[in-house]
Amino acid sequence: MIRFLLSAAIYLVANAIGLLVAAWALSGFTIDAMAFVVAVLLFSVIQTVLGPLVTKLSMRSFPQMMGGIALVTIFLGLFLTDILMPGMAIGGLTNWLVATLLVWIGSLVASILLPLFVFKEAAGKKRDAANR
Repeated sequence: MIRFLLSAAIYLVANAIGLLVAAWALSGFTIDAMAFVVAVLLFSVIQTVLGPLVTKLSMRSFPQMMGGIALVTIFLGLFLTDILMPGMAIGGLTNWLVATLLVWIGSLVASILLPLFVFKEAAGKKRDAANR
């Protein structure tokens, strides 16, 4: 259960980092500070629901799209989050495409690096407790 909660927390932080990277790098991409937490939660829920759906649809109808599942899911997640969040704006077509890539890269890097530090620290604490 603790591992699941840590994984969920890492997923949320990774998505938050991805959205922050896009908001920082793109002038037309804005998220209000108050709406940021809700946008991260909403984006993460949309990603979690749409991921398997897009995978199933692409396997059945568009097998060529399998390599781009994450990008399609992130694009759809940004689209729906933008529609549902009044404190979030992405801007023009270029911003949409670049934001999709930046959120993907930011969340990918964070989802790779965060577990290394979180689980390494947890393992170190467990070892220290066992040595006492």
